[in-house]
Amino acid sequence: MDKQILHITNGGYLTSYLNELKIEGEKLTWQEIICEGPTIETIHSNEFIELRREFLSTFYNVDLDLDKVEFALKQLSTPELYSEIVLWFEYDLFCNINMIAVINLLRQKKINLPLYLVCSGRVKGEKNLKALSELNPNQLFNHYKNKVKLNKDDIELAETIWGIYCGKDHNLLKPFIVKSSSFKYLNHCLKAHLERFPDSKSGLNVLEKNILEIVKSNTIKSKHHLLGYALNYQGYYGFGDMQLIAIIDKLDLFFKEEKNKLTLNRKGFDALLGQCNFAKELNSNMTYGGVNTQDFHFNKKENKLIKTIRDAN
Repeated sequence: MDKQILHITNGGYLTSYLNELKIEGEKLTWQEIICEGPTIETIHSNEFIELRREFLSTFYNVDLDLDKVEFALKQLSTPELYSEIVLWFEYDLFCNINMIAVINLLRQKKINLPLYLVCSGRVKGEKNLKALSELNPNQLFNHYKNKVKLNKDDIELAETIWGIYCGKDHNLLKPFIVKSSSFKYLNHCLKAHLERFPDSKSGLNVLEKNILEIVKSNTIKSKHHLLGYALNYQGYYGFGDMQLIAIIDKLDLFFKEEKNKLTLNRKGFDALLGQCNFAKELNSNMTYGGVNTQDFHFNKKENKLIKTIRDAN
């Protein structure tokens, strides 16, 4: 029996696209949101699955499909069937954290097959960064043809970053922002990650501030209209509808809603100017790996996370 290529994709839409283009090999679809919520280093464990199940249920009212999890893990339990593994992940934070997790899962399961990466982002002749599913067939085949083989240093880097991400000191990620590797966009994503902690002056993170800037600078008719802008102008985050809707809803205290018009209220302008710190009112309680956003804020001047000092009262 000939061995197959195992393709691990970043979502169902891309898996369908690869099948449509008749790219040979077995497909495993990775559909988690590892860039949000708690994680531990050991991925193939009941503790990890329970952490993720509870987070998705509590924060997004989404049930983790345990059958799909089991099916994916079963695909990785027979590595002798495969000749190599190709990872299909994109330029953004969402994809890069998922990719790091997948690489660590493969290592933890002692799968030592040749590992390749197909990563989209900047495309010649295109103005904007492109997702894999946005590439036309010729562009996608060209990316596949030029896939990058990950070396020992790349794998070790992924293991180190995963360990830090699951830990309590995310400032340890800073040296890797300037480190070169086969992960072309990882540097941008690590920087973006630190900046999604609350700003020390305003209490807003970069994504939240960007959404307020969109409302200030554009004619926004509704929150749904705002979602479209936020999806298209989020830089290296790669968040989906569900994540951005949660952020927009949280920012409600900064909006004034009228018929067919969404504008900033006084608090919104104060937040953009950094006149007040709104961390307490926003009451963010998101966990990234091993760190809760209430425990740290991002100091732009020092370019690092600072431990939050809570009031004695």
